[in-house]
Amino acid sequence: MADKGFSISGELAEEGHRLLQRVYYEDTDFSGLVYHARYLHFLERGRTDYLRCLGVEQRELINADEEGLVFVVHRMEIDFKQPARMDDILTVLTRTEKAGGAKMVLSQEIRRDEVVLIAAKVIIAVINAKGRPRRLPDSLAKQMLIEV
Repeated sequence: MADKGFSISGELAEEGHRLLQRVYYEDTDFSGLVYHARYLHFLERGRTDYLRCLGVEQRELINADEEGLVFVVHRMEIDFKQPARMDDILTVLTRTEKAGGAKMVLSQEIRRDEVVLIAAKVIIAVINAKGRPRRLPDSLAKQMLIEV
């Protein structure tokens, strides 16, 4: 039985959304360090659960209106500061820097305790179901900029 205070989707906190992730053997390379591409998985989980905690259901957005709405990564800048290792408990922090027009800018960090291992800036394009740019609805932009 799950603890009532625990959410598998993480939590909204003062610094943004917080999601805990454990590093498993499958996340590491031959050296025992997290393989660089695996950080993308942790960051994606952070973004997805951030939206979920804000009440945004991505699978519903594609059918929300006649045009549909989808988020796709347009650009990502990652600064690899320190490695993570098997069995580390990581905190993925996600917050919105900008939301409006046809894009969102998210700031993400992966930390072990208070040590920043990864810092990323992610530009998300907003497109319709046919893959064409579309404006982020104002109500959704405001939801993304909510402060806890």
